[in-house]
Parts: sequence; structure tokens; C-alpha cells
Amino acid sequence: MGRTHALTGWCAGLALAPVVGAGTVHQAVVFAATTAGFALLPDLDHPGARASKLLGWFTGAISWLLRRVSAALYALTKGPRDEKVTGKHRHLSHTVLFAVGLGFLTSWGTTEGGPWAVFGVVVLGLLLAEGALGDWLLPVSGAAVGWWVWTAPPDKTAQLAEISGWLGVAVAAGCFVHCLGDALTESGCPFLFPIPIAGETWYEIRPPKPLRFRTGKNVENRLIFPVFAIAAVVLIPGVWDYLFTTVQGFLTPDGTQTAVH
Repeated sequence: MGRTHALTGWCAGLALAPVVGAGTVHQAVVFAATTAGFALLPDLDHPGARASKLLGWFTGAISWLLRRVSAALYALTKGPRDEKVTGKHRHLSHTVLFAVGLGFLTSWGTTEGGPWAVFGVVVLGLLLAEGALGDWLLPVSGAAVGWWVWTAPPDKTAQLAEISGWLGVAVAAGCFVHCLGDALTESGCPFLFPIPIAGETWYEIRPPKPLRFRTGKNVENRLIFPVFAIAAVVLIPGVWDYLFTTVQGFLTPDGTQTAVH
């Protein structure tokens, strides 16, 4: 589900950007790129995930540590009806608590570190997204960075500084979107931990069986991904207004346009 996680993260970032004050297209793109990348981070708890292999031994070591902490927490907190599993994958990093905690840490770090900290978080997000969507994203990201630098207002550092504290929202939203995506699959996702549900502390939230889907199969590849691919373009600031104006121009009869003029 890597590419679907990244795409849904991008869409969520574009939808949230105006809410947190990332009002310009340049700020919205930075915000959404971060959300897209960090929508892949929860899978850091799997040794084979792209996030775990991103920076070689460094992210591998973090993945190893996260799995140990997650397993220990699961053993300590599991309820009487929780499954007999290790608790390493789809546990600690797939919770709202993890998303919120990482979001607060990011907000603090970017506020204290300023524009350069923002830049670092965004680059990490792009690298995570590239791992899921493919190497084609590298030249596209390079071109996007060039566009950003060329077209952004003269106060480029101020543009980044304005969303520094809010970037934690992007990180938290990305992680939470990942949880929601996993919750729609057959396995579900215990993202409401530690709220006890039906005797389970790690209750796997999921919809009724007919609404679940298997990762990598037709529902994801032929329905979910194409829908969000369209949304990923339409949600970019200015695109919807442009499309609406263009379609309206095609549908308006020439006589009506002449009469108005």
C-alpha cells in the first residue's frame, strides 16, 4: 500500500494546509509533501519496509529499536482478548498516540530550528515518498524544488518559517492517514490504543467485512489509487478554480458571452 499511503497523505496535506494557515501554493506544497512522506513512516516497524531501508543502517537501527519498544509495550498492556502476537508490526507506530507524539516533537524541532529544520523535515518526507512511488519522483521533486525557488516570493525563508510550528500537524496527519488506510484492510489497525474495546487494548479497528479490501489487489489498484490520483491534482490550490472556469467557458454559449459583454 506504499504508493496509496503516499497519495492519500498528499491529498490530506492539501486539504489541511489552508486550515493551519499554509495559504499560499508554495506553503501548501511544502505542507502536503511532508504529509505524503510521513504517511509512510508508521511502517518503520517492519524491517522490510522502504522507510526502514531509507538511510541504510541508520533507519535500520531505528526500526529495530521501534520494534523492540513496541513488542515490550504490547506485552505490558495487552488485554485478556488481545491476539497472541509479538506486537512488533502494526502496533505502537500505528496509533494516534504515536502520531500526536511525533507531531509535537516535529513542531518543537521546526520551531526551534527554523527554516533549515523545516527544510530537513520536508526532504525526509520527499525521500520517504520517493521510496514508495518510485525513482521517477526524484527528477519531479528536483523540478518542483526548482519551481519553488524560482517562483516563491523573495522572502523564501519567511515562507518556510511561517509554517515551521504547523509542520508537526503535517507529520501527525500523515501518520494518522496511514492508520486509516490500514484500518480499511482485512487486518485492520489498532490506532485507538490504549482505549479498551471488547476486552482488547489493541483492538483492530476495521469496517464491516464487505467494505474491507486486500492490499495490492483490484480494489486498491483500480479504484482507490485512481480516485486519489485525480484528487491529488484537483486539490492543488488554484487547480479547481481553473478547471471550473475552463469548463464554464466551454459550456457558456457564445451568444450569452456576447450579450454579457
